[in-house]
Amino acid sequence: MTTVALPVCDGMTLFEYGTAVEALAFAWRDLPELGYDVRTCGPPGGVRSLGGAVVQPEHGLDAIAEADIVILTGVTDPTWDSNPEWIDPLQYAASHGSRMVSICTGAFGLAAAGLLDGRRATTHWRHSALLQQRFPRIRVTPSELFVRDGSVLTGAGSAAGIDLCLQLIREDHGAGLANEVARRLVAVPHREGDQSQFVNTDTLRMATPYTFSAYLDRLSHNLTKKHDVDSMAHQARVSRRTLHRRFRQYTGVPPLEWLTRQRVFKTMSLLESTDRDVGSICELVGFDAPETLRYHFKQQTGLSPTAYRNRFRAAA
Repeated sequence: MTTVALPVCDGMTLFEYGTAVEALAFAWRDLPELGYDVRTCGPPGGVRSLGGAVVQPEHGLDAIAEADIVILTGVTDPTWDSNPEWIDPLQYAASHGSRMVSICTGAFGLAAAGLLDGRRATTHWRHSALLQQRFPRIRVTPSELFVRDGSVLTGAGSAAGIDLCLQLIREDHGAGLANEVARRLVAVPHREGDQSQFVNTDTLRMATPYTFSAYLDRLSHNLTKKHDVDSMAHQARVSRRTLHRRFRQYTGVPPLEWLTRQRVFKTMSLLESTDRDVGSICELVGFDAPETLRYHFKQQTGLSPTAYRNRFRAAA
């Protein structure tokens, strides 16, 4: 039997928690037992989840230290070390060979315990910049659905928890059984693409000045213009060097890379909401040729424009 600890906390969301319970603890009568003993861990008085539901854990936090796998499905608040009571048992479990796993903001709990230092990790794309900012020793890779680095697995947000749990089953029981569980969860065993296909906006880092965010907003609404670093610096009324520094500080990428990302985001929106072909979209978003659009779109989303439209276009 493989013991799985699921720490819970105030402010948690039930989706990620339920994903782990459903994938690992549900007994499918027509499948072999997976052998996971899932134990909810937390304070004896219970915790209140987002939406007001109360989760009453059966085990205390000491169960974390005894588990073979520890899965953090979220933290109370990712902007600060909101769950210090987890640090000691998490560190103990990791030092004794437990697999350490996170889904969505659970990565902040592993990071606060120092378990992601020097490792590749991911989280929900909306929180990836914050994770990198708060814990600079982590190599955050925001595009991936889940990342394995040694005995540590980190997953992206929400539904990506299914992908991660299927990976755990695949490692423990083989691809065949993981595929069967996926069928019963009405999920694909391996999703094409990565988290980047769901990202349609960039999140600015904390404390971004209003003047800079307003400047970015003006740029993103004038994508058809032929911008270069000089013209962008002129519009911002700063030097090229200062422009590069501000983009790095507040967006995490250089100016032209940010501009390309905005053009891809606009392309995503047009593919979802219009019948325009790639050639006409190319003119509306400022790419110099359809081939350039296709290249950057595939680089950023992992899908071709046609595949993206087929996946995300709403029914008329």
